[in-house]
Amino acid sequence: MLWKLLVQYSKPYRGLLLAVVLFQLIQSVASLYLPSLNADIIDDGVAKGDTGFILSTGGLMLAITLVQVAASITAVYFGARLAMSIGRDLRRAVFRRVGDFSEQEVQRFGAPSLITRSTNDVQQVQMLVLMSCTMLVSAPILAIGGIVFALREDLVLSWIMVVAVPVMLGAVGLIVVRMVPLFRSMQTRIDQVNRVMREQLTGIRVIRAFVREPVEQARFDDANAALTKTALDAGRLFALVFPIVMLVLNVSSVAVLWFGAFRVDSGEMQIGALTAFLSYLLQILMAIMMATFMAIMIPRAAVSGVRIKEVLDTDSSVVLPEEAVDRLAEPGAIEFDRVTFSYPGAESPVLHEISFVAEPGRTTAIIGATGAGKTTIIGLAARLFDASEGTVKIGGTDVRDLGEAALYDQLALVPQKPYLFAGTVASTLRYGNPEASDAQLRTALEIAQAIDFVDAMPGGLESPIAQGGTNVSGGQRQRLSIARALVKDPPILLFDDSFSALDTATDARLRDALQTRVPGVTKLIVAQRVATIIDADQILVVENGRITGRGTHDELLETSEAYAEIVASQLSAEEAA
Repeated sequence: MLWKLLVQYSKPYRGLLLAVVLFQLIQSVASLYLPSLNADIIDDGVAKGDTGFILSTGGLMLAITLVQVAASITAVYFGARLAMSIGRDLRRAVFRRVGDFSEQEVQRFGAPSLITRSTNDVQQVQMLVLMSCTMLVSAPILAIGGIVFALREDLVLSWIMVVAVPVMLGAVGLIVVRMVPLFRSMQTRIDQVNRVMREQLTGIRVIRAFVREPVEQARFDDANAALTKTALDAGRLFALVFPIVMLVLNVSSVAVLWFGAFRVDSGEMQIGALTAFLSYLLQILMAIMMATFMAIMIPRAAVSGVRIKEVLDTDSSVVLPEEAVDRLAEPGAIEFDRVTFSYPGAESPVLHEISFVAEPGRTTAIIGATGAGKTTIIGLAARLFDASEGTVKIGGTDVRDLGEAALYDQLALVPQKPYLFAGTVASTLRYGNPEASDAQLRTALEIAQAIDFVDAMPGGLESPIAQGGTNVSGGQRQRLSIARALVKDPPILLFDDSFSALDTATDARLRDALQTRVPGVTKLIVAQRVATIIDADQILVVENGRITGRGTHDELLETSEAYAEIVASQLSAEEAA
């Protein structure tokens, strides 16, 4: 999985990859050649007192060293560019894929996990690419070349390599095998920490209101402790690598010097050859140590690669048509035709055989108990997800046949929990229509009953809005969200319980402004308060996912027992009359 991911995203950067391989090859060949030159100086130059040979060969060694340094720096430079480019492309790919997800896929992965996958997981893959460019190319060259050159220097001492290399590989391999499940667990623990922290930051007011700080601190401590324990377990195993490597290196060096000394003493080996053999053995073992670093990084990057690939390979349940319809027969109309909807894994459908028509210029309201499926109807109309059975039509065309631009040009959604992006009042209102003038913004604010508090803010339209709109009240957030939808000026407005934070007087003024100042727009309103929908042209009563009543307020009082009960629980007899 990781290999396929790297191959796919490294294709545009083959030039950088070839440059890394070339300069790593130059560096490795230079490293292999230097011990032989050093041996020549010791055996031929020093032994014979040939100063000219020493100077010329030493100068050549210095030149090769400079080339080695330059090649190493260049390889790291190109490797860093390659790693950063792949990391950038992966983050962009994950972000765009998540942007295509329907609400179902976002809920399946969870926001904290998606954030971790696009940041920490991508960083792990990015670091693997960087380390690979630094070590992976040179390690096999140094190992294989070192063996060849060492055998050329002395064949008898090669048994030390035959013993040292398998011992190091076996010991490190056992450690790496045990680290893989820990790395997999670590990424899950990071998800948990992010989830807890996100919940606490988002719900800080609720936490303080219920004086739950100690409980939430304990919950975070538990998640943090679990992550720390997993990281410590992996760290303890990693800490064993260096002692093992150094032990093998030192024992091997002592063995070379010990047994090599007897061969030098007997005249079977030159001192320069012994020095070169020791250098090559150290190069071989250092190459194995570099491979060890890679072996430790690969499992964690592999886990991260799998998590990234899960996101990239997940297709949205909302699929855009190959041949999209761009022109609508009846702009502004909404029609539900025997629509049934089930969430994945649910025991029973949320909606059953829902059928109704919301006509242009008319207000259709939906009311019912909590959990009846009202918000799901709004989600289907906005195509946040697709119906399991039946058809949802916008402008006389099945939403599954509409192009993305054609669909979303038709509607604006004011969600149940309005979210405002960081910026100013003006940038917030222009979110759906960047070209809107200040006059259009003020008109939308007037209709949404928000002009008074915006004018009272120090900067007016340029007043800052914090992320999520946390620096304004809940009612102000709702009104700004409604104004944002009005600025877009679509044929259809979808209100998902968008008046719940407004007082009754403001609610009434807002409904009257919507009726008189945007008369040609189709309005589909979900509400809990009867007062909000009392003047609607059509009211749908939803119970347990089914429409059990439809009509005007007066008609439903006579024909729908459920609606009459809702009215009785909210309005006085005089108001209901």
